Amino acid sequence: MFSKKIILILAVAMVSAVSWQCSALKKGGGFNLFSIEDDKALGLQVSKQIESDPAKFPILPEKGNEEVYKYVRGLTDKLLKSGQVAHAKDFDWNVQIIKDDKTLNAFAVPGGHLYVYTGIIKYLDSEDQLAGVMGHEIAHAAQRHSTQQMTKLYGLDALRQLVTGNKDPGLVEQLALGLASLKFSRKHEAEADEYSVKYLCSSNLNAAGAAGFFKKIKGKSGTPPEFLSTHPDPGNRVKDLEGMAVKMSCKGDDTNKTAYDKIKKLLK
Repeated sequence: MFSKKIILILAVAMVSAVSWQCSALKKGGGFNLFSIEDDKALGLQVSKQIESDPAKFPILPEKGNEEVYKYVRGLTDKLLKSGQVAHAKDFDWNVQIIKDDKTLNAFAVPGGHLYVYTGIIKYLDSEDQLAGVMGHEIAHAAQRHSTQQMTKLYGLDALRQLVTGNKDPGLVEQLALGLASLKFSRKHEAEADEYSVKYLCSSNLNAAGAAGFFKKIKGKSGTPPEFLSTHPDPGNRVKDLEGMAVKMSCKGDDTNKTAYDKIKKLLK
């Protein structure tokens, strides 16, 4: 007679096989044990933690910065309406701006919560560049890269919860905390770059806008931004992004620099 331990192992193997087959059919994600609702729950948890820590994440107040928020959120909406973003209607896609002029970064957490630093807005030169960076971050959330990575880290624990049906109320909090130190793979970074171009390809903007960031950051002294953590060669990314725009026959070439300069001046 099989022991309970062996039965559990067999059950885990079966669930793993089914999960792989099912997730492979879903848009916006490879092998992923987490559901869309899990992404949303994790993202909500992380966003609450971020917004409760103003010392580390000083959120730019909405009051007095209405035009800046309208601009950044309008740019986000343009990307989401491209028809290329997986889970565009499933996730919340909240956008917050972090008032930190020294940090050249933007990031997304599961469920579509987006954070853009004033530092990167001021650092960039035009709208297509910011759109490219935001498209990259939207892709991380839409393609569910965080929970794909967490499947690798917490896969057995997650499966144990599924098999036994013994939900641990602290699991979501534990996984949410793990997102803080999560690094994307080079494959995920490359995929996010590709989707950034796809999202912008049908617009009037330069689809390889993100390349502008990498052109500027190349050779910059000091600590490289988080944006480069797992794919450190900006030169390669410029070549890849511009090559993808050509391959996809993207026609847009607008930069909307005048409008972008106006927004930059509004950031005190």
